[in-house]
Amino acid sequence: MDNPWLHRFAVLLAVCTLFLVVAGALVTSNEAGLSVPDWPLSYGRLMPEMKGGVFYEHGHRMIAATVGFLTIVLAVWLWKAERRAWLRRLGLAALVAVILQGVLGGLTVIYLLPAAISVTHACLAQLFFSAIAAVALFTSPAWQRGPVVLSDTAWPSLRKLAAACPAAILGQLALGAAYRHQALGIVPHVAGAMIVSALVLITAIFALLQFGGHRALRGAAIFMLSVTFLQVFLGIAAYMSRVATADALRPEPVMVVLTALHVAVGALTMAVSVLFAIQTFRNLSPAVEIPSRSVTSHS
Repeated sequence: MDNPWLHRFAVLLAVCTLFLVVAGALVTSNEAGLSVPDWPLSYGRLMPEMKGGVFYEHGHRMIAATVGFLTIVLAVWLWKAERRAWLRRLGLAALVAVILQGVLGGLTVIYLLPAAISVTHACLAQLFFSAIAAVALFTSPAWQRGPVVLSDTAWPSLRKLAAACPAAILGQLALGAAYRHQALGIVPHVAGAMIVSALVLITAIFALLQFGGHRALRGAAIFMLSVTFLQVFLGIAAYMSRVATADALRPEPVMVVLTALHVAVGALTMAVSVLFAIQTFRNLSPAVEIPSRSVTSHS
């Protein structure tokens, strides 16, 4: 059922969620993670004085609260207006995820930024953003028009490659979060970037060569490839800026901005790969192997 306002609301929530990811990256990049020592209040108040690191930390909490409220609205709206039961359940899953995300955010403060919780908090943010982007796709007019189904008969299977991309990107985002929270060095993240970039390149080129005439797959493949290589460029720039400003007493603005952009585009890369996988599984039917029949002679 076409509901343009529900789709627009889902897009709005996706944009707000991406802004929340940026706000979280600004907290980490500005080393403001413990600027507010208590949770869920901030210095025992709903609205502390927004100075120094408190601006980033409490600002992040305010944006998170807004996203949480909008997610409640989306879940209720889907439950009331949406006929597809699986989409209603996705809305509820997103609501559970944002609640869990808030709890993890609180635990990072209470337990003084433990790496395991901080990395989990970062990865769940990526999954939540991808889920909201998927809701926006499922409620879009383009989705309502239905698929154009082709057979996934070529090798390697595009369905398998498309499924591998989000999993690989999520692992790479986890390595990046581990590096930012000083749980790992830069080498695993760099190695992961090379592997993921190669996988995305192979998947996108294969999609364009084999299904370049398919509008949905072509557009999703080009978008995924473009965002991924923008992410690689931002990763190199962010690391170089971090090395160049290593001796600074405070985080330099150039490093903060590049790192926040790198984290944001990383979230976008993850979401786009999920949307590409969804479009692939919707528009490509799996190849069916026809078993050979033995010929029996009758005398």
